[in-house]
Amino acid sequence: MVRRLIALLLFVSAPAFAQQLSEVMAGRALPITAQERQQGTQANPSITAQYGGKMGGRQAAYVESVGRRIASQSGLGSSPSDFDVTLLNSSVDNAFAIPGGYIYVTRNLLALMNDEAELAGVMGHEVGHVAARHGAKRESAAKRNAIFGALGQAIAGAVIGDSAIGGLLNKGIGTGTQLLTLRYSRSQETQADDLGVRYLSTAGYDPLALSTMLQSLADQTTLEGRISGNARNVPTWQSTHPDPGARVAHAAQFARTMPAGKDTRNRDAFLAAIDGMMYGDDPQQGVVSGQTFLYPEFGIAFDVPQGFGIENGTSAVAITGQGAQAQFAALPYSGNIEAYVASVIKSLGGPADARPTLQRTTVNGFTAAYTLGRATNGSTPLDVTIYAYELSPTRAVHFVGITPSGNGTGPLQPMYGSLRKLTTADQANVKPRYVRVVTVKAGDTVQSLSGRMAYKDLQLERFLVLNRLDAGTTLKPGDKVKVVTY
Repeated sequence: MVRRLIALLLFVSAPAFAQQLSEVMAGRALPITAQERQQGTQANPSITAQYGGKMGGRQAAYVESVGRRIASQSGLGSSPSDFDVTLLNSSVDNAFAIPGGYIYVTRNLLALMNDEAELAGVMGHEVGHVAARHGAKRESAAKRNAIFGALGQAIAGAVIGDSAIGGLLNKGIGTGTQLLTLRYSRSQETQADDLGVRYLSTAGYDPLALSTMLQSLADQTTLEGRISGNARNVPTWQSTHPDPGARVAHAAQFARTMPAGKDTRNRDAFLAAIDGMMYGDDPQQGVVSGQTFLYPEFGIAFDVPQGFGIENGTSAVAITGQGAQAQFAALPYSGNIEAYVASVIKSLGGPADARPTLQRTTVNGFTAAYTLGRATNGSTPLDVTIYAYELSPTRAVHFVGITPSGNGTGPLQPMYGSLRKLTTADQANVKPRYVRVVTVKAGDTVQSLSGRMAYKDLQLERFLVLNRLDAGTTLKPGDKVKVVTY
């Protein structure tokens, strides 16, 4: 659940940028500066906390070693120790790097990879953005890139009458932890892909690894759309990196221009490292089960309508679909629900002394209150809802939702009425999943092995995407594949 993150950007003149880019593409990036190091050091604790925290153990050590090896190819640092590489405890598919030598990858994106070279390619791509100082071209000033940035303006407008809301629905609030990295231009993506391929080659890896990982991400995009019934609910790394089909082809073509003989994949070492790693939601942060979000720490659950996607972060749950968007979160509660709603408004950028008009109700035994308001997205009017629930004298939770004008709570209304205490059946679904590496035996097929996947739906499709396989693939005894189990 992410509230606010600051995008760290560098600023250089246009001629200097062009010269630097030429040097970067030749493998001679400007080294990390003291200012960049300070910026990264200041941001790092907040980033790791918002993404579920820094993981330790053998998986984290492995990711660190690969990340430092590939980052060293950039010229940003003089030794591998100049880079801080973090494996994040997040179920979101994401990887990114920030100035100062900080590189991040989530465990769910790691699980989608199939060998060490793909891991190196993804991190090399992100390091490439930093080495090329793409932030300088992307923005002219540092700006907040926050999960509640535009939404906060909308809520403030709804309760105090300010209707100057820009780009709200275009930005969307359903991307949860996807909002750390601003979108790059297509040319910047191509440059970062080329750098990632170059880094793979100079490090001794198969330069085709980035293209195969991009293909897995394209397949994951399609699968996520089927799972949620919402084509917008795509993996983070994919959603911030457009045109996957063209990028797969370009990365593969560029890889073939690299020197021959670079073909290291280290598949066995990679699979051994991720075997036993948690996959999907961490129950301590809540679990998405179909159209239901289960939150055992608070003992509650809620349902979203069909056609909506749920994305669980560390500080908020994002819900998107059918032209509506919402987020679910919690703030400190002192026993006064009016004061709680005011604190929600303040947390979203509204006035500290807001006094919204509340309607009181009861939802499945919980005392609840809600307020409805209006805002605009440019010239487009919107309806805004804050719905708060008292779980106990010291604990409350809330939704913030937006719908097109005239819809009120619209398609989100059933969700607002679904919040409830966890049932015995709900609790049975609150179980962590893990990646297990299985050695194929005689008679095993993709169909039989996919039956072991710890899901009630799309078992075969999940298995194929996880392993980058086709339904007609014939497995051989001794092959190794990934299976997600309880």
